[in-house]
Amino acid sequence: MAERQVKVYTRFNRLWHWSQMVSILALVFTGARLLGLHQLIPFGPAVVIHTGVALALLVLWAFATFWLFTTGGWQQFVPRLQGMVKVARYYAFGVFKGEAHPYHKTYERRHNPLQAASYFALKMALFPAIWISGLLYLSYGFWDAADGQATWLTLIANVHVLAAFAIAAFVVIHIYLLTIGHGFRSHVQPMITGYDTVDLTPEAEAYLAQKGLLKD
Repeated sequence: MAERQVKVYTRFNRLWHWSQMVSILALVFTGARLLGLHQLIPFGPAVVIHTGVALALLVLWAFATFWLFTTGGWQQFVPRLQGMVKVARYYAFGVFKGEAHPYHKTYERRHNPLQAASYFALKMALFPAIWISGLLYLSYGFWDAADGQATWLTLIANVHVLAAFAIAAFVVIHIYLLTIGHGFRSHVQPMITGYDTVDLTPEAEAYLAQKGLLKD
């Protein structure tokens, strides 16, 4: 195995990532205003911005989901138990002792087991929860006459808020993890340039060189 700089993040992958980041930050900011946690912008504009950004992000996620399944990128997010304990131990203790990261990226598996499990939970649980509850809340005018609508509205609102706080916590942890190990810049740079350092077999190196995906 040899370490090489490989273009693992396409333009769409990077556009999706940064657009998602900006959108989530905007949704957290406006959502906090709707909850009364700050008064930095008027309530009315906060509602408009929150709704508009949410719908735009939903469209982006629809395209991203289509892209992941048509390109096979979804396989990067399938969790596995092998190596999970070692990676968890590293983040809990090893990183503070200067130990080397136990996981080495490959072209087929860029995410370590803990990352894959986190992204899987985010995409399969939190995102559906916040989108379904958000759309139900937004369409309240169509079902406000249903039996028990007040109870359902309270439940939907609580699910939406809890999912939002969970996603916000994920963002905070994600940013924190970018600051440890090799440093913030080395973690963020691949999502800007598209190139990341991965372990390659001679066969994989030859194949990617033929495809023009290796950095000179």
